[in-house]
Amino acid sequence: MSGERPLPAECARLAAGLRELKDRTGLSLAALAGRTPYSKSSWERYLNGKKLPPKQAVEALCALAQEPAGRLVALWELAEQAWSGRSAEAGTDAARVVRTPPGPAERGWRTPVVSGAVAVLALALAVTVFLTTGGSAPGGHDHDGLAATSPYLQYQEPACKGEVCEAADPTRTGCGLEAVTLFKRRAAGGQQVELRYSEKCAAVWGKTQGLHVGDRVELRLPGAGTKTVTAASQRDTETYLSTAMTVTADPHGARVCLLPAGGPQQCFGAA
Repeated sequence: MSGERPLPAECARLAAGLRELKDRTGLSLAALAGRTPYSKSSWERYLNGKKLPPKQAVEALCALAQEPAGRLVALWELAEQAWSGRSAEAGTDAARVVRTPPGPAERGWRTPVVSGAVAVLALALAVTVFLTTGGSAPGGHDHDGLAATSPYLQYQEPACKGEVCEAADPTRTGCGLEAVTLFKRRAAGGQQVELRYSEKCAAVWGKTQGLHVGDRVELRLPGAGTKTVTAASQRDTETYLSTAMTVTADPHGARVCLLPAGGPQQCFGAA
């Protein structure tokens, strides 16, 4: 996959998804280069559809955005197959099998070809379903809820449930995969705060972006203590930050409070 050439449609969709994710992080190309093993010029080629990125670059961008990697990795697999020509070869082999009934001596080696072609088609269908539904599942799920939308991605289950999730990281445990946003508010200084809830994990947490250095965000739930996250460096102001989780069966009493470095606190609730 060396050199640059026009990418197939599957690769163009991947590039569009990467650009969307990059915009969500608020990171510049230089910042991406500083936080990943890939150069500024490489990111420019990946994001503009000039070159197919390595899978590790896709995963690195998802990690920076605190976004489960399943959707983009599924798109990358389709793009890689199209780029390498393997998807076209699988389709040709499948058509050949359909047109020419195999003899007894041929059946043993033709079966894997058919299975590979079916797998490619199933993957394409799963991603198509996800894209045509806008990446949203019923009940207010956003992109974290893709496992409920795409059968291909249903293997992704949270690493904790209930009390085990207390004070855990929502991203590392996978609890954000099917979480819902109970509210999203923008503070007077432009900072954005959200209240997120995972029914599978039975836990709630605060998520924020656009903080200034020194800003602190607290998740408060009566009787459950406080979870805090602070923008300690410039890097923290360029990406999403999340508090640790608080386990609860009823998240609606939770509040997310912003304590700016240079101003009065602002608290937000679901009401």
